[in-house]
Amino acid sequence: MRYTSEHKHETRTKILNAAARVLREQGPDRLAIGEVMASVGLTHGGFYAHFPSKDALVEEALATMFGEARLSGAQLKLALADPQADVRAALRGFLSGYLSPAHRDGKQAGCPLPVMASDSGRSAGPTRDHFSQGLQRITGTLVAALDRIGHSDPQAIARAIVSRMVGAVAIARALGPGAESDAVLRDSLLALKEELGL
Repeated sequence: MRYTSEHKHETRTKILNAAARVLREQGPDRLAIGEVMASVGLTHGGFYAHFPSKDALVEEALATMFGEARLSGAQLKLALADPQADVRAALRGFLSGYLSPAHRDGKQAGCPLPVMASDSGRSAGPTRDHFSQGLQRITGTLVAALDRIGHSDPQAIARAIVSRMVGAVAIARALGPGAESDAVLRDSLLALKEELGL
């Protein structure tokens, strides 16, 4: 049976989304083609009609993940584009959303940096490149916000903020939902707000 190009595109998108879910939850080392294909109702053999290799799937899924993650800072980016906007409030909202139990628990749709940090250190090529690009994007957004609200050396401060945010979410996810995990997020957020004068 021949499928239309639209059907093939839809199937490919389902495979990419399923792979992105696995990457967010478990990282690239645990991505198994058979499991990804089964999760979308297809066989392992059908994989090669859509991707030439597992590496190609991982690379495209990473691009998809980091593309989706750009949406998480949308409010802050909108505030930065508006000269009249309250960037301080937008930054406070961004940090509150990132360091929240909802973000911790929503690995399937959250920022890929916390789950990819350790995997990227063991990887080369596309995995590390996508991680680096994603890190640069979030850092760049924070640099712009910090500069706008008058912080000196916004680049250094932004790097420190990203490191603390990603680390706090990674630790909170490792602990799992509960009081200790909530405290890691809450205390990290309070410390950042205090240090930044938010």
